[in-house]
Amino acid sequence: MTATDPIVILDGAKRIPRADILIKNREPGLFSRFTTTQLGGMAIEATVEESGIDPSLIGHVVMGMAQHSHRDSIYAAKGMAWHGGLGQDVPALTVARICGSGAEAVAVGAEMILAGMRHDEARPFSIVGGAESMQYPFCLYNARGKKVGQAVQKYGPIEARNLDGGTHLQDMLLMSLYDPSAKMAMANTAEELGRRYEISREEADAFGFRSQQLAKAARDAGYFEAETKPVEVDLGNGETVVVKHDTHILDDVSLGKMATLPAAFEQGGIVTAGNASAVVDGAAAMVIGKESDAKRHNLKPLARVVGMGVAACDPKIMGWGPVPATEKALKQAGIDGTKIDHVELNEAFAPQAIAVIRDFEKMGIDPEKVNPQGGAIALGHPLGATGAILTVTCARALRRKNETYGLVTMCIGGGQGISLVIENLTN
Repeated sequence: MTATDPIVILDGAKRIPRADILIKNREPGLFSRFTTTQLGGMAIEATVEESGIDPSLIGHVVMGMAQHSHRDSIYAAKGMAWHGGLGQDVPALTVARICGSGAEAVAVGAEMILAGMRHDEARPFSIVGGAESMQYPFCLYNARGKKVGQAVQKYGPIEARNLDGGTHLQDMLLMSLYDPSAKMAMANTAEELGRRYEISREEADAFGFRSQQLAKAARDAGYFEAETKPVEVDLGNGETVVVKHDTHILDDVSLGKMATLPAAFEQGGIVTAGNASAVVDGAAAMVIGKESDAKRHNLKPLARVVGMGVAACDPKIMGWGPVPATEKALKQAGIDGTKIDHVELNEAFAPQAIAVIRDFEKMGIDPEKVNPQGGAIALGHPLGATGAILTVTCARALRRKNETYGLVTMCIGGGQGISLVIENLTN
C-alpha cells in the first residue's frame, strides 16, 4: 500500500469454531442458541484478551454481517461490541458486502484510520471482523395492516389462527441465496462456471475430498488451536458441551461416498452436498492500527495489510470474482502471484473454486498453496464472518510456516470479489 505508516493486525487475532446450523440435518445446531451479536461478542472478547490491549485504546469497532437473523441483529456491530465487553463509549459500524463482509470490515476499518477524519488519536486502534448466525428466520409477507380480531395488526406477534388459508412462510436462508439479477441461485452460478471451464463431476468431488482431507489433517495437527477460542454451550438439563473444533470436518469421508450424492441444484449438475460449502455459524475478530501506534504502545504486530482489491463481474459467474479482485490487490501490494506463499480462498462451491484456481495459476499462484488446511467445503461459510475468519487463519498460518505473503479472497453473491494481501511480521 502507499501509506507511509501502514495498517497492521495485532497479535492475538481470534475466531470461534464454525458450527453446523443443524446436527445431522435433524436437530438445531450447537450455536443455534446464540444470536449473531453474541457470536461476534465472543470473538471480540477473545481477541481483546489474547492481544493484551488496554480496551481504553479501542476507538472503533467495524464488523461484517450479511443478513439480519435475530431480533437484535439490527444493532449488529454495536451489540457485538457490548457482548465483547467493550465500553459504552466505543462506537461501532456494521458493514455488509454479503459473502465478503468480514474482509470488507478489515478494509473499512483500515481506511477509517488512514483517512483520519474519524480516527481518534487517543484511542488509535480498531477492532474489525465479522459474525454470522445462519439460523435465518422464516418470514411472512404482507401481514402488516391485516385485521386481527377487531384491531389492525401493526406490531408484535401474528395470530396464526387468523391468517388466510394457504398462507405460507418463506425460508430467508433459501430466499437469500437466489440472485434476481442473475435469475438463478448461487449454486447455479457455480454450475455455469463448471460448464464454461469444462469441469467434471469427478473433478468437483476430488476437490471436495481434498478440502475434507486437508482440514482433518490440519485439525489433528493442532494448526487451528492458536486461532480458535472454544465455546461452551449449555444444552439444558444441566448439560454443557465445549465446542473446540469446526464441526463439519468429516472423519469418514471417501470419494466413493461422495460419488453417490445426487446433484443438488440442476439435473445432471455437478454441485452436491459433498462439494459445496457447509452452512455454519461463526465469528472472528482482530485488532488493527497503524504500525507506529503498535510500536508506541508496545503491542506486537502479527501481519501488515499491504494490498486490497474489490471487483465486480457478471452475476451469472459470481464465483469468478476473486480473479479480478486479486489482480487489483496484488498490484496495490506491488508483488506478483509468484510471491504468494499461502492462499485462503473461500470455497463457495467446488467448480467455482477450481475455476478461480486455474486463473490464479496464470498469475503465478501455485495451486498447491491454495487452502492447504482445507476450505469452506469442510469448514463452512458463515457469510459475513468468512472474510475475517480467513484473514485470521492466513495470518496464523504464515507465522507457523515462517512464510511472507498471504492472500485472502472470496467471491460475493451478485457478482463481486474481494481480496486482501497480508505480510507476515513475525518471522
